[in-house]
Amino acid sequence: MADEALRESYDVVVIGAGPAGLAAALNLTRARFEVLVLDSNRPRHSATLKAHGFPTRDGIAPTELRRLGREELEAYDNCEVQFAAVGSVTREGDAFRVEANGVRGTPARSVLATSVVIATGLSEKLPELPSIRAYYGTTLHSCMICDGYEHAGKPLALIGETDDLARQARQLSRWSNDIVVFTGGVAEVSDDDEQELAERGVRVERRALADVVGDRSGLTGVQLADGEVVPRSAGFIRPIYSAPLGFLDSLGVEKTTPEGLLVVDDGGRTSVAGLYAVGDSTPPGPQQLVVAAGAGARAAAAILVDRTSEPAR
Repeated sequence: MADEALRESYDVVVIGAGPAGLAAALNLTRARFEVLVLDSNRPRHSATLKAHGFPTRDGIAPTELRRLGREELEAYDNCEVQFAAVGSVTREGDAFRVEANGVRGTPARSVLATSVVIATGLSEKLPELPSIRAYYGTTLHSCMICDGYEHAGKPLALIGETDDLARQARQLSRWSNDIVVFTGGVAEVSDDDEQELAERGVRVERRALADVVGDRSGLTGVQLADGEVVPRSAGFIRPIYSAPLGFLDSLGVEKTTPEGLLVVDDGGRTSVAGLYAVGDSTPPGPQQLVVAAGAGARAAAAILVDRTSEPAR
């Protein structure tokens, strides 16, 4: 599409085309709003080969789920989908000005919208182990309810540096009674928690870590800084999450601390009128894909209510 043919205003701009953004955009499009979807094409789960728990799509690759969602939207005349990285969202009169840089050869965009839906998700920081990315998405995962079933009954690792590892380990014990929690000497696990976890077959290893090790089959163990390798067949990582929402700074939208997630009501409404947020960038943070999609549908319904309750002009 030539630059001069690009539209300059829409009813709604949806930022992010994961399950939350796709569901919001689909329902808004079917409600006959003019919708623009902007997506940076850098999903957090790009290393994950299979996504689970989404009815009719159990085991689908997350990237394929996103592709199918984009195709559905592009079949509607009143919805446009573009790869673009949003740089800022600002107020301009009663509307929002959305500025975005093109991705993969697409044009830059500067558009006005009456409403904006934030569905950008989160960034994640993994423990700094040299080989961790080699197994992430295959035999190392971050979502237990998504991937625990495939590793049930195996010797599992839980690796993290946050102080909620005891709670995470209790959940993981649903899938295995042979678990080692690796704190790396950073995360805090109380003596009481350690004793209770031991009753579930969970051992706490507090020594510093050197790396994870494995072969073509996947993860085979966790190497401690002293050289010892603790055999493990698979594992789960507790990343440190952050919300990359600096493009909203001028709006003064209310966020939680310290996570920086956007505070919303049940309909995804933020503290700024006309600005909505759905998915992982809202409390409680990372959720299953199907949960994110449901939040997107709820926000679309809220926008319909809010826009039709306004007096006709």
